[in-house]
Amino acid sequence: MTIEKDGVDGSKIYLYGEGWDFGEVSKNSRGLNASQHNLAGTGIGSFNDRIRDTAIGGSPFGDPLQQGFLTGLSLQPNALFQGGQEAMRHALASTTDWVRLGLAANLKYYVFTSHTGHEIKGGEVLTHDNAPVAYASSPEELVNYVSAHDNESLFDIIMLKCAPEVSLEERCRINHVATSIVALAQGIPFFHAGDDMLRSKSLDRDSYNSGDWFNRLDFSYETNNWAVGLPPKNKNGFKWSIMCELLGDPSLKPTKTHILAAVENLKELLQIRFSSPLFHLTTANAIQARLRFHNTGPGSIPGVIIYSIEDGTEGKPGLMQLDFKFRQVVVLINARPTKLVTEIDTLRHLSLTLHSIQAVSHDKSVRKSSFDPTTATFEIPPRTTSVFVEPRC
Repeated sequence: MTIEKDGVDGSKIYLYGEGWDFGEVSKNSRGLNASQHNLAGTGIGSFNDRIRDTAIGGSPFGDPLQQGFLTGLSLQPNALFQGGQEAMRHALASTTDWVRLGLAANLKYYVFTSHTGHEIKGGEVLTHDNAPVAYASSPEELVNYVSAHDNESLFDIIMLKCAPEVSLEERCRINHVATSIVALAQGIPFFHAGDDMLRSKSLDRDSYNSGDWFNRLDFSYETNNWAVGLPPKNKNGFKWSIMCELLGDPSLKPTKTHILAAVENLKELLQIRFSSPLFHLTTANAIQARLRFHNTGPGSIPGVIIYSIEDGTEGKPGLMQLDFKFRQVVVLINARPTKLVTEIDTLRHLSLTLHSIQAVSHDKSVRKSSFDPTTATFEIPPRTTSVFVEPRC
């Protein structure tokens, strides 16, 4: 489409969709379909269910208590049997690799060090049904998200999956970290309405016909609509026993303070994303050349993702300079229920400082994040995403 021919600049239109390979069109049974794997190279985006399922845990079709990277798998397990300790440790390592690939725009040719210590391409990592985890050929083809109109809201799925001893404050922090993964990943970020305000549908997983009672969004932030009642039995009845216990616990109902903290969290994350072009690289080659993961391999700390994105230097061979403010950005995602203290030797002597937005953040916890360049040691509070930058001057 062109302005001359159609009155519209087609290059300004972004097309995306769900891209699921299922039902009567699965495996191209009725001709070539617009599934994730067939869209590679088209420039059309598709939703990345891989990062959704591994960050939060399970899938919309699995056990509602199945945990993931953020919700306590291995580190703070709930009542669901998810294998023995070793099995859960291995599962967490594998799901962490899937989240890493999502942060790198789920590029099928992106080379990274997996939890086994081997360098592999994203498309060589397989799902449980032997489908490749990574399928995109460019960042514009990847839509990262952790919740959408279907299934439970982000807040509700966190409430279902966390162990009983996890406090409301900690669950809210998990919500913050989940939105940070989407906001700071390469590719296209997608946020469901209300992700930033702890939106609840009172655990309704299929609310299209549930009316305003369950779908309400309160922009005065007085309530997030949690515990307004048991959702309709048709799609939720098999979980009513779990729901009754959660919805009946007054200690799990967020206050306006909790809701406003989530609102401010996403505002700050979006400001950080747009503070540097390094957070939205436009080509697969740029991501491969600039984005590097740390804390990888068999000796990595479980529940932690660390990556750096390097900028170039004007007038020197190598990477082209994209950012006039920062030489490098470093992101640390600590999904653990405890403080992270870790040394990253490859970052030693860099002049890294906490991003100026987080240095004055509404979140007092993230302001405690620190880096010692002489020892290359980071200290990150529990369930926190911290962004450090190396200023150019």
